This record gives sequence, structure tokens and C-alpha cells, in this order.
Amino acid sequence: MSKSVTTPAPPSSAAPSATVASGLAIAIIGAILFSTKAVVAKLLYRYHIDAVTLIAFRMLFSVPVFAAVAIWQMRIGPPLSNSDRWRLIGLGLVGYYLSSFLDFLGLQYISVGLERLILFLTPTFVLLVTALVFKRRIGRIEWAALAVSYCGIFLVFAHDLAGGAGSTVIGSLFVLGSAISYAIYLLFTGEMVKRIGSLRLVAYAMCVSSAACIFQFFLLRPASLLIQPAPVYWLSLVNGVLCTILPVFMTMIAVQRIGATTASQAGMIGPVSTLFLGALILGEPITAIQLAGTALVIGGIYMLSKKK
Repeated sequence: MSKSVTTPAPPSSAAPSATVASGLAIAIIGAILFSTKAVVAKLLYRYHIDAVTLIAFRMLFSVPVFAAVAIWQMRIGPPLSNSDRWRLIGLGLVGYYLSSFLDFLGLQYISVGLERLILFLTPTFVLLVTALVFKRRIGRIEWAALAVSYCGIFLVFAHDLAGGAGSTVIGSLFVLGSAISYAIYLLFTGEMVKRIGSLRLVAYAMCVSSAACIFQFFLLRPASLLIQPAPVYWLSLVNGVLCTILPVFMTMIAVQRIGATTASQAGMIGPVSTLFLGALILGEPITAIQLAGTALVIGGIYMLSKKK
């Protein structure tokens, strides 16, 4: 009498599909929330505060969460060497303090659409710095991607020049400096991420950045400027929680679920969402030239993301 053989059922693809779907959704929402900080900053500037005050309020509302995560990671992780501590201080100052401060300075002068597109060029600056500093050869596809992206920026920049040449140039230079600062941060975090983990790195770097922003405020501004109208506090809470804390952790979760490449491609919704949020909330016009420039920039970055 022969034994009946039971064929095992094939593994269900429902769980992986659900993981990918949720990862994409988290990446898209995180990108939209992070891009919204430009709109929130524009709303805050209507209350006649400057970039120093704005970024101090942002960090005051977000630092408790990052400090709690940093303390938790400090207790469960291995101790840091002195060299790691100095690197973290440097990365926090360049990647989150300087980059954010220059970004908010630039937003005083340019539209949220142009600001988001310039920041979206960060991968191209990573590529260029890698080529200049580490002598990495840039391939034809990458050169083509750079050309497409910068043509898009030129279109939007030339369009916005009509609204005020001086302020557009100044604001664009500030945001350009922000993108380059963040590109340098990304270049020098690779080794540390592998050694201490992305969550620990971001928590420590954000604590360094928060301390620098708050110290800068008390150094340059009177403490009386902490007294502001109620909308400033509410908007700063949104800026600190919805536009800073949530996007950071959502991006990490998305990368764990769908990988860095797919998460970065999902993040391409950011410039588009900023363009339409700027029109909806701030009344900034959307023109055919802006749409064309946005499409070129996104297309160029997509080409870079597909390049292995």
C-alpha cells in the first residue's frame, strides 16, 4: 500500500506584495511630508520671523524625539570611539544644520517649486563630488542624466527670474549651497551607517544639528523672540513633527521594506507635490514652463537612479 504524498502549497505572494505596497505608500507619504516643509516655511515667514528663528523653533519641537531615540540607541548599541564622535559632530553640522539653514534662507527669496527642484538635484552633486574628489569616471548615461536635469533647472530658474532677478539669484544660491552640503553629508555617511546603523546616525546627527540651531538663535537673537503669535507655534509644531520627524523615520521604514533605489524613485513625487501645494496653499502660479522643467529634472534623476 503506497503512502500518499502531500504536495506543499506554494508560498503565498500576498505578504511580499503587501510589504512592497505598504513600503511604497510610506515612501510617497514621507516624500510629500518632507517637501511640505517649504510651504510651511513660507507660511511662517508671513509672521515676519527670519530663518534663524524659524529653524530654532523647528528644532525645539523635534529635538525631544531625536534625543529620546539617541539615548535609547546609546544604551543598546556599542560605545562610540572618539573619532566617531567627532565625525558625527561634523556630519550633523554639515548635513542637517548647514543644509537646513541655507535651505530656509533661500526660501525667503524663491518659490517653493524652484527650491524643491534645486534640492532634488542632490544626487547629481553626489556624483560630481565623487568624480572630482574620488576620481570616479562618469559614464555617458550619467552625463546625459546631468544634462537633462540641469536643463530643467535652467528652465524654471529663467522663468522665475522674471519675478525678480536679484532675489531669485540669491535664493537659488542659498538652496544650491544647501543641496551641496547635504550631498557631502551623504558621501561621508556610508561607512558610518554600516558601522553604527542609520537610525543611530540620524538621531545623533539631528541632536547635533538641533543644538547648533538653538545655540545660534540665542547667540544672534534676543530671547524675547521666543514669544510669538499662536499660529507660529502651531506651524512650527507641524514643521518639527510632520515635516521633520515623521519623514525621517518613514523613509527608513520604506528603505527597509522596498530598498533604497525604489524608495528614492518613489520620492520623486516630492517636487510635483510641492509645486501643487504651493499653488493650492500659497497661490504660487503653475505654468507650462515650470511643469516642463519639473519633468526634465525628475527624468534626469530617474535616469541616474536606474544606472547601476
